[in-house]
Amino acid sequence: MEVQALTRYARMSPKKMRDVTRIIQGRRAPEAVEYLTLIPRKSAQLIVKTLKSAIANAENNNNLSADSLVIKSATIDCGPVLKRFKAGARGTAMPRRKKMSHIRIILSDGKSE
Repeated sequence: MEVQALTRYARMSPKKMRDVTRIIQGRRAPEAVEYLTLIPRKSAQLIVKTLKSAIANAENNNNLSADSLVIKSATIDCGPVLKRFKAGARGTAMPRRKKMSHIRIILSDGKSE
């Protein structure tokens, strides 16, 4: 059985978040939570929040044990981009692109249906 959690419009660029999600692919869920709490990055905090939500979905909605869950996939998709301008040299405007991302974590209990 598969369970998923989705966080949309996270205010961090997808490139920064993908570095962290590569580390937790295929790990057991409790082990991944412990691992992410030790990483001192904002992206790790956002991902662990989504992972805990997926674990809670599995326990409450599907009556699965958290110890049996494995991270099947953790994907980071691109979200919308806020386009802003900041003052540049000699009175010019320099563009800023504030990127957002969508976090999707899919947990599996290891049993095929």
